[in-house]
Amino acid sequence: MRVCGRGGSISSTISGMGFSNQRSFCTVSPSFHSIGISFSIDTFTNRSCLLPKPSWITKPLPFLRTLHKFSSYSSKGDRSDSSSISCSSNIRNHSRMLTPARVHKLIASQTDALLAMEIFEVASRQPGFKHSYSTYHTLICKLGRARQFKTMEGLIQQMRKDGCPYTPGLFVDIIEIYGEVGMPNEAIKAFHQMLEFGYEPLAKHFNVLLIVLIEHKCLETALSLFKKLHEFGISPNTRTYNILIRAHCHSDKLSHAYFLFNKMHKQGCIPDVETYSILMQGLCRKSQVKTALGVLDEMLNKGYVPDALTYNTLLNSLCRKMNLREAYRLLSKMKVMGCNPDVINYNTVITGFCREGRALDACQILRDMPENGCLPNALSYRTLVNGLCNEGKFDEAKDFVEEMISNGFIPHISIYHLLITGLCNEGKVGEACEVLVMMTKQTLAPHESTWSVLLMRICEDSQTEARELVDKLSEDDWRYSWETAG
Repeated sequence: MRVCGRGGSISSTISGMGFSNQRSFCTVSPSFHSIGISFSIDTFTNRSCLLPKPSWITKPLPFLRTLHKFSSYSSKGDRSDSSSISCSSNIRNHSRMLTPARVHKLIASQTDALLAMEIFEVASRQPGFKHSYSTYHTLICKLGRARQFKTMEGLIQQMRKDGCPYTPGLFVDIIEIYGEVGMPNEAIKAFHQMLEFGYEPLAKHFNVLLIVLIEHKCLETALSLFKKLHEFGISPNTRTYNILIRAHCHSDKLSHAYFLFNKMHKQGCIPDVETYSILMQGLCRKSQVKTALGVLDEMLNKGYVPDALTYNTLLNSLCRKMNLREAYRLLSKMKVMGCNPDVINYNTVITGFCREGRALDACQILRDMPENGCLPNALSYRTLVNGLCNEGKFDEAKDFVEEMISNGFIPHISIYHLLITGLCNEGKVGEACEVLVMMTKQTLAPHESTWSVLLMRICEDSQTEARELVDKLSEDDWRYSWETAG
């Protein structure tokens, strides 16, 4: 095998290499031309050797067969018939093409982490070449996500030994990787490793570790580290407290959450919108809506504006507490307080009113939506129609179904069934037939039970009218067996 540059032969010897034709190999792109080296391989069957590797790589890769894929890009007329691998000291003449940026690009393009490691080693052995921080960072993360942790740790130590500058961002990525694979204890070790490397982490770096620990239900460990922050030279920020307050609220430890909330002020950390929202959500989860409204007032007095999601938490809790008047008042005040209510907020209140048998009041809420810059969606109409039907207000429900269709929404079959059966039970067969015609225009097939209720009611009133209905539907390609209907 001859190692060739784009412009001519390179004669420097890389010893200890060979081939094995018993293993599968992967294809890599781009070629080594992107970093100034190309390979020409003529013989694969008569040699067997491995790429030189550091002691911490325990499993060699079939790298040379992969490099054969690169050989198609090598210069024409520069191939060798010799089965030996020859490169001489002339590689120095091509060192200008072998740049850290090109090596980084090639390594970043690999999907096989260990193959990327082999490429790293090939470049490392070129005289006078040094990898950039970006290359180390990319390869370390690639190895970590491939769960090659032993190789990753070895590369971190080599990076330190080579004197390559590094940043806390590298260790933050490592912490996140350990979190992704469910290894919180290793994430803690990575944080301490940052300290060993001489860095004083900031609160934003510690927050990443907190999130990992809490996601893996290690709240006590997280609190233990939080108490030692002064030893690490870290001052917690608002985000730090928010993470812990949220964890306590999710664990139904509101007293601990309030303790941290009060401690924030003593530490000079100012609560933000997220802090208040987390507290209100925690209080609503424990059905302490009145206290949550007090937190809202405090929040507004300090000039903070809750988002629509926070308001929806309060609205939902008020509706479940059957405090519909307060829910409607809060919905009406949202715009005045700087937050335009969205369709989710309206649907929450509409659902609350319909659940308590006040569908007509819910109708008015839906009517108010366009005036406040919000249009009803399919769920708005479906909730309202269901509520009206449950209260026996079928004429109003039919009007809203027509409005729903005119606004481009297709009612669900269940809505049609509920409305048709309700009208039939009230003896309003004509209106029920109109709803059925509306349904067929939407190319929806009535359910068998819908047919049964409707035709039985029609038969009780007029045999002729029933036949006319079936004949009309048959003209529109709707087939139904009159004999089956009885």
